[in-house]
Amino acid sequence: MARQEVPQDALGRLVEALRVLPGVGPKSAQRMAFYLLQHDRNGAAVLAQSLGEAVEKVGHCARCNTFSETEICSTCADGRRDPSLLCIVETPADQVMVEQTLSFKGNYFVLMGRISPLDGMGPNEIHFDRLLNRIESPDTGVLVREVVLATNFTSEGEATAHYIGEVLKIKGIKVTRIARGIPVGGELEYVDAGTLARALMDRRTVG
Repeated sequence: MARQEVPQDALGRLVEALRVLPGVGPKSAQRMAFYLLQHDRNGAAVLAQSLGEAVEKVGHCARCNTFSETEICSTCADGRRDPSLLCIVETPADQVMVEQTLSFKGNYFVLMGRISPLDGMGPNEIHFDRLLNRIESPDTGVLVREVVLATNFTSEGEATAHYIGEVLKIKGIKVTRIARGIPVGGELEYVDAGTLARALMDRRTVG
């Protein structure tokens, strides 16, 4: 495959930069660039500054792996949550959706992906070693008694849940899966909070 040349002019580089966003093709990226430069240069400056700050300051929580500016995120640091209950999700966006249901009071682990061999995503790429360490050697001092698998009901999400569930069951840990209140093929980020809350309440034991 021929290497794509980087545009030499600032406008061309802006258009190419915008194309990294999901679902944004050449024409959409061009429209965005033209809009920002023609109608909202101040907004463009704020956007550029905010992106720069986020890239520089936002890392991962040492405990749950979600995005955080501090070593331990505010959710993990909340002493009112039940550290013996751990919900596993694919992305920070999925974590936000679960939180919005107001029906889960435990802690989280964010995989930052899902098992997908075709995309080169295996257990190592979803931080499975960190997950096991979080469960087997909790720095909270409280052993995890139940793991809730809240991965998406896509083929990759199901494969991820199956893999994690089988490994944890061998270790004698109770594993549950959120119920299929979520449409098959659906992704948590786009499901309404009521449906997701019902799925959490109706979770079942794996196996």
